[in-house]
Amino acid sequence: MEIEATPLSPQQQAYNDGGGSDQRAGAGTGAKPLYRNPVVVVNFLLMAVGTVCGPLLFRAYFLHGGTRKWLTCLLQTAAWPLLLPPLCVSFFSRRRRQREESATEAAPLSLMSGRLLAATVAIGLVIGIIDFLYAYGLAYLPVSTSSILVSTQLAFTAVFALVVVRHRFTAFSVNAVVLLVVGAAMLGLNGGGDRPAGVSRAQYYAGFAMTLGSAALYGLVLPLMELSQAQHAARAGAAVTYTLVLEIQMVIGITATAFSAVGMLVNREFHEIPDEARRFDLGEAGYYFMLVSSATAFQCFFIGTIGAIFYGSALLAGVIMTLLISVTEVFAVIFFHEPFNGTKGVALAISIWGFISYFYGEIRTNEQQSNTSTDKEHLDP
Repeated sequence: MEIEATPLSPQQQAYNDGGGSDQRAGAGTGAKPLYRNPVVVVNFLLMAVGTVCGPLLFRAYFLHGGTRKWLTCLLQTAAWPLLLPPLCVSFFSRRRRQREESATEAAPLSLMSGRLLAATVAIGLVIGIIDFLYAYGLAYLPVSTSSILVSTQLAFTAVFALVVVRHRFTAFSVNAVVLLVVGAAMLGLNGGGDRPAGVSRAQYYAGFAMTLGSAALYGLVLPLMELSQAQHAARAGAAVTYTLVLEIQMVIGITATAFSAVGMLVNREFHEIPDEARRFDLGEAGYYFMLVSSATAFQCFFIGTIGAIFYGSALLAGVIMTLLISVTEVFAVIFFHEPFNGTKGVALAISIWGFISYFYGEIRTNEQQSNTSTDKEHLDP
């Protein structure tokens, strides 16, 4: 398995060249278009599984008798050991290659610099806070209302991407952001987000505020992830590989999981898990299956998200998430019988329109870059 020879993404190349970050994923001479890269497609599929399944599994946990908020916070990053097998394969591949080349230096166990490690740990702590805010909100909100609020992260991502990594917006990307935000606003005004049974008004509004706060923080974290990758590439003078991206995700997972574990210890939640499993509506086996599947789904989400940032941009990750949130709305109707009226249908159509607009812009940009490169080669002596 070889995952080292990944070229610089446009964001990393822009920083190496001394310019701002360019959102045009796959642009540039010889770069494979985004939608034709199989690794990118796999990342998007993982992102889809996590974005759609994670919230539904968590809501099912609370509906069937689960009450542990710090536990659900921990589950969002607890599956980080799933990253160890590909990282081990990559390490042994590097070591074997260096032996074949008779290199004097041994292959490093990690590709992360000290500065990047410190930045990643800080991001991991913020992710831990986001996970708690999100878990708290989902305990008291319907999936439809929670999804509506989470979808606002696109607006936060767009603002922070402009400020933090200096994205150059095109007419297509602006159109996509506007359409997706309008779709989310329509759902917010007519989404039928009634208070669930047994939830007080104070709990409902606390969940509302915390979910919105998690969306705002996550809108900041996405550009920070992109910036950390770009700055590392600029300082190291080499490409940020997909192996390094997986290492970043693992450190984030370890840090956020440790943060959640401390919260569980303080609130004495670990010793209450067996009792909660016995009282769970779906039985003990169903309880533990739900915990494991939830952790796996959210790990898929995080791997897919950081991959989307690596191969594309923070804004691209935000656009895909917002589209998938609309898909989550549909599954919430199917599994939890939440109402789906005409307004939700129009909002879903608008979200899909925005998604198509973004990728149409990507295709147009790739074609223009390719034509420009071809013309330049013909003009050069």
